[in-house]
Parts: sequence; structure tokens; C-alpha cells
Amino acid sequence: MQPGLSVIVHGPDPQGHLGELLDALAAQPFAEAEVIVAAVGDWARQQAEQHAAGDPRMVVLPLPEGTGDSAARAAGAARATGRWLHFVHAKDGLPVGALRTVADRTAELSDSVDVLVVDHVLSTWQTSSAPSGDGRYLAGAGRRAVPLADSPQLLQLTPVLGNRVIRADFWRSLDVAGSDFSDDEAYAALAVLLHADKVASLDQVAYEIRELREQSLPPVTTAQRYAVIERYEQLHRILAEQGAPEGPRAVLYDVMVHELVRIFARSGMPDPEAREFFTRASRAAVSWRPKHHQRPAGLEGIRYSLLEENAYTKYRAFQAANQKRREVRSLVASGKRQVSAKLRDQRYRRALSEPVDPNLAVFSAYWDRGVACNPAAIAAKLAELAPHIHPVWVVSRHKAALLPPGTDHIVPGTRRYWDVMARAKYLVNNVNFPNSVVKRQDAIHIQTHHGTPLKRMGLDQLDFPAASKGLDFDALLARIDKWDYSVSANSHSTRMWERAYPSNYTPLDHGYPRNDVFYSATAEDVRAIRDRLGIAPGRRAILYAPTHRDYEAGWTPRLDLASLADRLGEDTVLLVRGHYFYGGAASPLTDLRRSGRVIDVSSYDPVEELALAADALVTDYSSIMFDYANLNRPIVIYADDWETYAKTRGVYFDLMAEAPGQVARTQDELAAVFETDAWRDEAAMKSLTAFRRRFCEFDDGQAAERVVRRVFLGESEESLPPVIPVDERTPAPTPEEATAR
Repeated sequence: MQPGLSVIVHGPDPQGHLGELLDALAAQPFAEAEVIVAAVGDWARQQAEQHAAGDPRMVVLPLPEGTGDSAARAAGAARATGRWLHFVHAKDGLPVGALRTVADRTAELSDSVDVLVVDHVLSTWQTSSAPSGDGRYLAGAGRRAVPLADSPQLLQLTPVLGNRVIRADFWRSLDVAGSDFSDDEAYAALAVLLHADKVASLDQVAYEIRELREQSLPPVTTAQRYAVIERYEQLHRILAEQGAPEGPRAVLYDVMVHELVRIFARSGMPDPEAREFFTRASRAAVSWRPKHHQRPAGLEGIRYSLLEENAYTKYRAFQAANQKRREVRSLVASGKRQVSAKLRDQRYRRALSEPVDPNLAVFSAYWDRGVACNPAAIAAKLAELAPHIHPVWVVSRHKAALLPPGTDHIVPGTRRYWDVMARAKYLVNNVNFPNSVVKRQDAIHIQTHHGTPLKRMGLDQLDFPAASKGLDFDALLARIDKWDYSVSANSHSTRMWERAYPSNYTPLDHGYPRNDVFYSATAEDVRAIRDRLGIAPGRRAILYAPTHRDYEAGWTPRLDLASLADRLGEDTVLLVRGHYFYGGAASPLTDLRRSGRVIDVSSYDPVEELALAADALVTDYSSIMFDYANLNRPIVIYADDWETYAKTRGVYFDLMAEAPGQVARTQDELAAVFETDAWRDEAAMKSLTAFRRRFCEFDDGQAAERVVRRVFLGESEESLPPVIPVDERTPAPTPEEATAR
């Protein structure tokens, strides 16, 4: 049977990244895909052969040292049998679930579609998985397959082949490998779009570009810089031969000018070479400028104009003037910061004097990380029940690109941030807003929290210095005094919040909105999540989610996952959420990842999906246990340091006496629990039932509706949907139920 997708891994093993990539592929046991490893050089071949020995989907094509990327891609494509080709460079990566995500999308596409473009993240030697910035172009294109002329903005996508999945017959018809630009990946990436009859989009991350440190790479030659100009001229010739409309030509023109100006400004070329580059770039800019093209405004427009005029001397003077302005700004920066703080204060005060907007709501979660947790569930229900109220999310600058398309947001510290914060009627957060946010008399602040408390919180931390170091309790109290409502999942939480956060707010015993999904999710939802995670049907999935220890300066692994996975056997998958375990090329988990038995889900969001995918939960003292209990699935507590944790952090109850299931104090005990039916035997389920009745008291799938009706629509407590008793609720199907045929 022909596979739907052929993943072609190609290239040498740059800085040891190939092993990580093959581990990631092996951890996605999607049988409908084949993996062709066009391994360049002996080291890459050895890595590939080691992985292929444990993965029947992998085929190794050894290639001589020095084989170029284009030749390696061509060799892989010639061997591939899939309907679609996904070229993955050996230095790059594939996120969890990428195989399934891409395969599902391509399966929907007809043979009239030649290219599927996807989103990616960017990792460098300093940072990990930064958003690409391409999401806005993909979201704008939507899911409908269209000619490039209908979505010319797709030419602005990062020009790599890894974010393009290409129909195999179309790729072979192009003979990109035989062109004058065969080793220019950016040319190939743009050319496939220009030649495609139709292009489809997927605004989900399905690729990771690893950008190697510039200082570790061979220096760029002058000839290579000139070749960039030739690349764009050839691409423009393709459009001209096609008689393409002005839309794609204008976008390609902007892409070209932007890159040529950037190369000129940043390359550090000697003056004669720089002058020649500028002259060639100017000729290209004049030759290929569309008739009705409008230059951008501001400094960018000046750069366009000077390039098109071939005004080399003027451009250098323009550069020098900009540099001088930057130096002056730097000299006065410290003074300006003080002045700007005063100006910000004045602007904020003026905004506070304006009327509150009754239809404006601000949402934030986990210190401005994005759309998540209880605030996200409330915002979703608000859109359903009160669409006249406009939601705005507070999101830190580096997280803004990860927001769902169309999400209105504000970045802390900006002018609009202070304006919106001043005028909003509703402010919803699962942590506290900054001290600088003023509580207006006619505004409403809703504190949703983000967990049921086992550990001591708020003022109860005063007697536990390991947990409270650096905490300003006076400032904490001032923030608490701004709350109007405090959302609670159970009576235990309500009582503890009143003790830890004493103030005059109203408790909302309505349940945690984020847990509604545990009662609304269907069998199809559970299957889809497990498919995205690469969990084969019939395998037992155990979610392991440890918590943080305040008494540790760093993180100490508490389980030998390699040994545990060996004992639990081939039919058990460990979903590991938390700190990165045993990283690096020498990781003892390499073979386990290859077999799909350990999946690192530390960065997977939302966590509720992980819970839905898991047959059981193993945790120590994390509040995830209270949420997971809603599913009525087994929970095992691994408490190897309970006494130390309780003494240094402080706890509200003895978990050892009121555990939601079996308790293991050593790894051997933990393994033994899962080697038998002890994890889900009668005693374990009896403990879980008691735990659910106590801690899932208000979580019945209608929490978000109760909060919205009470706070935003002003309905009385008596008119809200009543809480369904725990024993009368029907949680989402278990994985076993969801996969039963």
C-alpha cells in the first residue's frame, strides 16, 4: 500500500542534531508514513542505521561526504514511494504530532493541490521553539486550496523547504535539482510556490528550524551574495513567463528588496564589493518593479527609493545618520526611561478619568503567557453567551505570535495596554495583575486561580521561608484587595483561599471552567488527541507530571524513566510533562523514544488534552491530580520525599492519608503498582471516589456558564445551572472506551 507521506531526512549530522531529529521521528509511531534518511557522510550513516534498526519505517540511503543538500534531496525523493514529500534537513526538528498533523491534512487534498505550506518554530543555540511569525500569512490564507494569485502573501513565508509539503509527482515534474539554483534552498522553496497550480495552508506548527550559530558556519562569499540577486531575477522571470498578475509579482518584489537591502546593510562587505552588490541590486529593483507598486512608508520606503536610484553614496550617508541617531538615543535612554515612566503614569491617569467601557473585558493567564486555563474557558463561553462583550488578552511580546488567529491582544507597557487596562469593565486572571494596575470602583476583577491547593499559599507561606523567599506580603495583600470574585472548584479551596487571601471578595463556588472539557469531550476527541501524540491503539498511556520543589535550587530527577519503561513493557507509553529528562545525544532514553514508549510533552498545550489521552496519572504533589480526578481514571501518587516536602513547603492536608489512589514511596513500588492491577483495583478506585467527592465538588462541565451568567450577565445565584452531584456525572470516555470498536 502506498504511504501517504514520505519524510525525507537529508544532509550530514551538523553539530549532533541528526540523532535528536531521528529520536523525534521514532517517538511518532505513525505507520502510514515512511522515512527516507539520505545520510551524508559516515557519521550521519551510523546514526541513521542505529535508528533504522528499531524502526521499520526508516530506510537509509548512505551518501558520500560532501554531497550537497540538493543531491541528497533528489536521492531521497527518488527512493520515496509516498504521495507527498516532506523534506527535513538533518539539523532541523519535527515537533510532537507533526507526522500525524501533516498526514491528516494532505489526505484531505486532491491532486490539483501541489503544495501544502505549514507553520514552524525557530530554535537557535540560545533559544528554543520561538514562534516563526509566519502564522499571520497562513491564517490569512485559510484552509481552502487556492492559486498563488489568490494568496500571494504566502511568498513571504520563511523560504525553506521544510515548511512546504510537496506532492511527489509535482516535485518530480519540476526538476528543481537540475536548475542553476539547485543548491539554493530559498530558490527551491519559492519556485515550488510559483509553479504550483494550487496551494493549501496549515496554520499549525509542523516543523522546527534549528538555526546554527553564525560563527560556527563557513563565511558567506561575495559570489554567494551576488547569487541571491540572480535567484530573485530568475524567480521574476518565471512569473513573467506565466503572465502572472501583479499581486504575486508585487509581493515577490518586496521580498527581494527587503532581503537585498538587509544583505547590503549587514554583510560588512569591503567598499568595492559593496558598491558592486548595490549596483546589481539596483538594476534588479528597477527591472522588476511592478508598474503600480507602492513603496512602503517611513524609513523602509527611503531604503527602497535609494536602492532604485542606485544612490550608493546617499545610502551610506543615510546609514551613518541612522547609526548616529541610535547612538544618541542610547546616551539618553536612562533619562528617557525615567521620563517615560512619568508620561506613562500621566497617560494612564488620564485614561482612568474616562468612563469604564461596559463591553470591554481583559483576560490574562500565567503571567501573560497566552490564551489558557480558566480565563480561556471563560472567554470561550463569553463569546457564546455574551458576544457583545469584547475580549482583549494581555500577552507578553515574545508570546504574541503564538496566539490563535484573530485574537485581540495588548502587550504590557504599551500605550494601548494602559488605555485598555484603564477602561475595561472586567479583568480576568488566574494570577494577579501587576501592582501598577488600578482597581476602579466600577470595574470587576475576577480571580480564577489555577489549581486546588495542597501546598500552602498566600499568607500561609509566612512560616515557610523556603517557599516565601522574595515574596512581598504587603504588596500581595494590596493585589488581593482588588478582587471582586474568587472562583473555586470545591469547598476546600474556598476555605483555603479565604484563609490565605483574606479580603472582601465574593467566592464563586461554580467549579473550574477549564475542567468543563472533561465532561464535554467525546470518544472522537480522545482518539484524535492520542493520534496527535502518536499513541498507538491498545497501548496504555501513563501521564507523569511532577511538581516543583522550593527546597531545591535546581531540579533533581526523581524517577529513572529508562528503568521504569523497561519494567512496564512495550505496551505502556509514558507521557512525561515537566522538566526535560536526560537530554542530549547520550540520553539513556534514546531507545525508548525510538520505540515511542517515552514522549516528552512538557511543552504540549493545553494540559487538559494530555489528561484526556492518559489511562492513568502519576504525580507527586502537583495540583493536576485534582483536575484529573474529574475523569474518574486511576491516579497513583509517587511520594518519595513527602516528609521533606510537607515540612519545607507546608501543606493543607495529609496526602498520604487522603490519596486519590495507590501511593508508592519508591520506584520499585511504583513499578509494581503498574505491573499488576493495583493501579485500578477496588481499593484504588474507592480512594478515588472519596477524593472526587471532596475535590471535584463543583466541577460538572457547566462551570464556565455559571461564571459568565453570574458575573457578566448579572444573573442571580438561584437562576444558575445547579451543580450536578459527583455520582451522577458522566466524564469523557476513557481511552479504552474511545478506541473500542
